Amino acid sequence: MRLAILADIHGNMPALQAVLADMARLGVDRVIVNGDVVNRGPDGVEVLEALLALDVEFTLGNHDDLMRLWWNRRPEIPPSWFHEAFFDSFTWCASQLHAAGLLDVFASWPMTASVAIDGAPSVTISHGTPDHYREGIGRRMTEGRLRAIFEATGADVLVGSHTHLPFETRVDGKLAVNTGAVGAPFNRDVRAQYLVLTLTNDGWQPEVRFVSYDVSVILRRYETSGLLQGGNLSALLFREELRVAYPIYARFWEWTERSERPRDWTSWREFERDVLPTFELTSLV
Repeated sequence: MRLAILADIHGNMPALQAVLADMARLGVDRVIVNGDVVNRGPDGVEVLEALLALDVEFTLGNHDDLMRLWWNRRPEIPPSWFHEAFFDSFTWCASQLHAAGLLDVFASWPMTASVAIDGAPSVTISHGTPDHYREGIGRRMTEGRLRAIFEATGADVLVGSHTHLPFETRVDGKLAVNTGAVGAPFNRDVRAQYLVLTLTNDGWQPEVRFVSYDVSVILRRYETSGLLQGGNLSALLFREELRVAYPIYARFWEWTERSERPRDWTSWREFERDVLPTFELTSLV
């Protein structure tokens, strides 16, 4: 029994195509798409339509939910954000999904998926954790917190995504693992990354798969799709993240918050000149 869990595709069709081809070569029995199918990247409609045509299961990611909340101007979103040019990429991505009639799809996606096979360890899968899709399983999560999640779920294996960073640990003999990201990895490796769990006599064995693809294709799509022009500064940051496989958007956001600067082009130019070089990033494409 092989279970494939892929997440954080973020509208990157070339990365998804590479992963689907790798899954076909490997041979998997069940596929769970663990959230964040859309937003950030230009091909959200194409990615979502491709996955909806397959025999896969979905869990809800924060960016999937964000698209619905954003388009409907829901009060969960700070009202000022709707008028801030920095977030124009969200409007662009949501408008594409709305025009395709796909925004309501996310309302039916559950927060968790489960795998229960007689005689096998039980598996609970969620984009973040079962408590919140923005709580990522990774090196910053304490053993105490993991124990609490294991106790609350009764699971033997926890699978999360969200952080865009592959991760694996064991607590009291139970496995917690992060899938990494198909469409926008943050571990300075531009390859598409996803998780395969294989059931053996010793339980579920995890393997994060690293799949090469032509990243230059998706970088060009930011321009040809109109996202780079229509999405303002955040679209540029999302594109550059693909080039270096590093969370530039989050680092810029944190810097503007600490320094009380606006999220605008003037701040970006200062950040790009003075702060970005300290991360010692190099283009991997």
